[in-house]
Amino acid sequence: MAGDTLTSSEYIKHHLTNLTFGQHPDGSWGVAHSAAEAKEMGFWAVHLDTMFWSILLGVAFLYMFKKAADQVTSGVPGMLQNFCEWIVEFIDSSVRGSFTAKNNMVAPLALTIFVWIFLQNLMDLVPVDLIPLVSGWLGIHFMKVVPSTDPNATFGMAIGVFMLVIFYSIKMKGVGGFAAELTLQPFSSSNAVVNTLFIPINFVLEFVSLIAKPISLALRLFGNMYAGEMIFILIAIMYNAGIVLGLFGGVLQLGWAIFHILIITLQAFIFMTLTIVYLDMAHHEH
Repeated sequence: MAGDTLTSSEYIKHHLTNLTFGQHPDGSWGVAHSAAEAKEMGFWAVHLDTMFWSILLGVAFLYMFKKAADQVTSGVPGMLQNFCEWIVEFIDSSVRGSFTAKNNMVAPLALTIFVWIFLQNLMDLVPVDLIPLVSGWLGIHFMKVVPSTDPNATFGMAIGVFMLVIFYSIKMKGVGGFAAELTLQPFSSSNAVVNTLFIPINFVLEFVSLIAKPISLALRLFGNMYAGEMIFILIAIMYNAGIVLGLFGGVLQLGWAIFHILIITLQAFIFMTLTIVYLDMAHHEH
């Protein structure tokens, strides 16, 4: 697919364009048939492929763990039960090591985040031309299969975590306590007048620190996964550059895929760990 009908730049642009649904400039609603049409749809457009694959992987995660729970036994466990118990114990150890307060929601949230993001990242190991080729046969113009390479998905998850941080910050400390954290540190003084002058400075510093949490969560995951996807696409272009480069590209793809297994796992773990840490900070006063 790389070199038959598309130039290298067109091939890259095609594989990096989402299947977008939104409003056309003429006022009608529909699916974009080009990258330019997708761009014209603006902010309120919906990336159908991101929604489809993220929901599908979420359902697969729930089904797998539900099946393991239904088949659980106190005797010799099966492979699925062993695998799920290993993940649960791993998440439980991570929560116990990073979360010092008491909240029964944190561990299930951490489990969901880790497995769901890992499955999204894992789609990056699917050959870059396989699913777009099949979707092309079905008349679907674009199909990105890695939801975590879409900033809409990563920012959506990060904003969800951020809302929980704000909720528990206010719940545990009260509105006054949360406001005090944003305005009375890091600078303070025993003089009331000086302390009042410090309030806007403290607020700017703490507000930037607060907003940086969801932004860093989203951009870290998106940036690493997008770069990994781009490398797979660039390697795929080599297959149409002759036998020698094609064989070299095959070796590169295998090596990058093996290394990428570490990246997709690490990114899911970092997102989960930072979520636990941010929620722990929300449960304690500075």
